[in-house]
Amino acid sequence: MTRLAVRKTYKLYVGGAFARSESGRHDPVLDHEGSHVANITRASRKDVRDAVKAARKAQPGWAGKTAYNRGQVLYRAAEALESRGAELAQQAVDLRGAKPAAAREQVAAAVDVLVHYAGWTDKLHAVLGGVNPVAAPFLSFSTPEATGVVGVVAPEEPELLGLIGAIAPISPSSSGSSGATTPTTPVGSGIEKERNGAATGFTPPSTAGSLSVQPA
Repeated sequence: MTRLAVRKTYKLYVGGAFARSESGRHDPVLDHEGSHVANITRASRKDVRDAVKAARKAQPGWAGKTAYNRGQVLYRAAEALESRGAELAQQAVDLRGAKPAAAREQVAAAVDVLVHYAGWTDKLHAVLGGVNPVAAPFLSFSTPEATGVVGVVAPEEPELLGLIGAIAPISPSSSGSSGATTPTTPVGSGIEKERNGAATGFTPPSTAGSLSVQPA
């Protein structure tokens, strides 16, 4: 008698917690050989609205953090990703048939992106702001401010690096973000958000909701 394997279902990441879609729907995920390896929750329009609401609620808390503290959070995410690099690289090999060397390079590049933007948190004001020369008896200063909530769609390839590359640039500016992964290759990003999310402290409790990730 053949045993029926229990496939993992990857959930949404909204408001600092992993949640199922309000629609209750999920899609099967196939590896490069066409085998069913997992399920991914299908986000609905209401799930997207919930993610935006959570990001708006959390954005003032994230913006209220010091630039140094925001950099620490991004660096912590890089540490978590680095510590699980071998696992994520192996997932890319097993699921997408990627070359082991290429898979390791993608994980390393994703870590480097997080470290890069972690270093920008306390430099944005110095680079983009400044004193404006005005012909008047007062000083005029320019300083960058957070946009608010920014929505991004991660590209299909490269999967992990594409997700990190879409989300990381938003974080140094103290904006909240709501990201969507593509439906064709969602498992790697699902693993990444699960490994690099609440369990590893990627989003501090005080700013839970500043980042949401949903398959779309």
